[in-house]
Amino acid sequence: MNSIVARAIAICLLLGATTVFLANARRTEVAVTRTPFASFPMNIDPWRAVNAPPLEDDILKVLGVDDYLSRIYYRQGGEHVGLYMGFYGSQRQGDTIHSPLNCLPGAGWEPVSEGRLTIPNVDGQGRAITVNRYIVQKGLDRQMVLYWYQARGRVVASEYTSKAYLINDAIRRNRTDGSMVRVIAPIDTRVEGKSAEAEQLAVDFVRAMFPLLPSYLPE
Repeated sequence: MNSIVARAIAICLLLGATTVFLANARRTEVAVTRTPFASFPMNIDPWRAVNAPPLEDDILKVLGVDDYLSRIYYRQGGEHVGLYMGFYGSQRQGDTIHSPLNCLPGAGWEPVSEGRLTIPNVDGQGRAITVNRYIVQKGLDRQMVLYWYQARGRVVASEYTSKAYLINDAIRRNRTDGSMVRVIAPIDTRVEGKSAEAEQLAVDFVRAMFPLLPSYLPE
């Protein structure tokens, strides 16, 4: 059994256990106040955004998000990244955060490299975050994917850890709201060594947008 299959089985079991627990936790959940993604800035200097096409209804039904953002941000010179954020106000009724690894293969993208990346000083005040770092491929196209789970004041790369915190906070804080943030940068496969440039492009964007997140992803 390869690592990807084993991971998928483990995640399915964990999601199932989490869903059963949350479905039986019947207290009225604490309501959180947040700013809708529609107000997220289109201009984050030096980046300028255009909205991506809206997700289709069947995809939204599978995701179960309460609010989402899907945009492409460009900076001078034509460099660009894709930004997706999905927010769940509650995860008690079976709508839980989906890992991109569950969605990308369905769209034809397969992971060819996986790991973690620590981004220092992500907020300009010395904070470091650790995120998932994947290279995915479809045909001749490759992309650098950085993503993380952000919920209730924490930034977490591990899906297992995220679910553990979810259960803990459901018990201790009566909150199950949460979000997933994903940044994608294209890799120029015509030139060797471009994955490092794509990673740096994605990191540059994360540093630009991360300080804006607390209003949209409640702590």
